[in-house]
Amino acid sequence: MGVEQNSSQANTSDGDAPIRIVIAEDHAFVQEGTRRLLEMEPDMHVIGEASDGIEAIELVETLDPTLVLMDISMPRMDGIEATRRIRAMRPDLPVLILSAYDNDQYVFALVEAGAAGYLLKDIHHQQLIDSVRAVSRGESVLHPTIARKVMQRLGGYQGDMAPATDALSDREIEVLRLAASGAGNDAIALNLGVSARTVQSHLSNVFAKLGVG
Repeated sequence: MGVEQNSSQANTSDGDAPIRIVIAEDHAFVQEGTRRLLEMEPDMHVIGEASDGIEAIELVETLDPTLVLMDISMPRMDGIEATRRIRAMRPDLPVLILSAYDNDQYVFALVEAGAAGYLLKDIHHQQLIDSVRAVSRGESVLHPTIARKVMQRLGGYQGDMAPATDALSDREIEVLRLAASGAGNDAIALNLGVSARTVQSHLSNVFAKLGVG
């Protein structure tokens, strides 16, 4: 378990409080690389690093982070159970999944456990930075592959992406379609002529419907 509380790095240039991040990742090389990437940003500060889900929970209890970046496959306790317990303990604390796995079992178990977003490790580093900021603002983020799986799960499209059931509204389907194409929340808002907050509301509604049927 790694703990870093260097206050000299905890101030941003504009005086706003930094995003205080706990990373849960069992591969040391990936963990270190992710920490270095995040700490290049003036508004981000990695305050703790865990190699399994139990350590992640302990760091949440002791360090009071504002965001957890969570892997799935870890020893002792996986990211699914750790996410479920962290969200039960701290409903206000967003958990952003960063994983190499995109199978349906993991995707929907994690979203239903309360994850605020789901990214795959093939993303560009700037996408990770943007997603951390978005989730810390209370938004939801989905990797395009994950967005497509969500649409399939809820009957959002059949081949040509035409609505197949009443599970999603037309606008929710459109938001997911754009997310599946790789568009971020701001780009989706611009495309649809709505606010980013409205896009976030639609994504939140979609997450809430993941238990349907």
